[in-house]
Amino acid sequence: MTVDEFLAPADVVHGLRVASKKALLKELAHLSSLTLGLYPDEVLGALARREDLGSTGVGAGVALPHARLEAVRRPFGLLARLREPVDFEAVDERPVDLVFLLLLPAGAQNEHLNALACVARKLRDPEISGALRGARDATALYALLTGRALSKA
Repeated sequence: MTVDEFLAPADVVHGLRVASKKALLKELAHLSSLTLGLYPDEVLGALARREDLGSTGVGAGVALPHARLEAVRRPFGLLARLREPVDFEAVDERPVDLVFLLLLPAGAQNEHLNALACVARKLRDPEISGALRGARDATALYALLTGRALSKA
């Protein structure tokens, strides 16, 4: 599985402004609900339940909030680079500025693990995360994470 199988160029946000972890999760729920046609509160509730189990802040300024939802038919990703890092209660206690939201079908077991592992490998790579932090726009973020440059038509 590759990131471009569940991340579309339109689902990349550069310079997202939020003040807290709670505000970040709320904004991610809102943005993903627009694409998926879900209720934002449904997405936010699933993300909050997952965060209650332990923070998805994996360290090195990276968070991988994820949840399974009945209404999701295929893996969905959303990448956000924050304008200013926020406290995400990460395992290393560092604030987070790179966030990848992953929403999966409720019954997806292997797909869930494969997608999560795929994103985690990329974002935990210091070379890739450093390049993402230096990206000028959403197009560059997408190209860096997926290895696919978008043509300018």
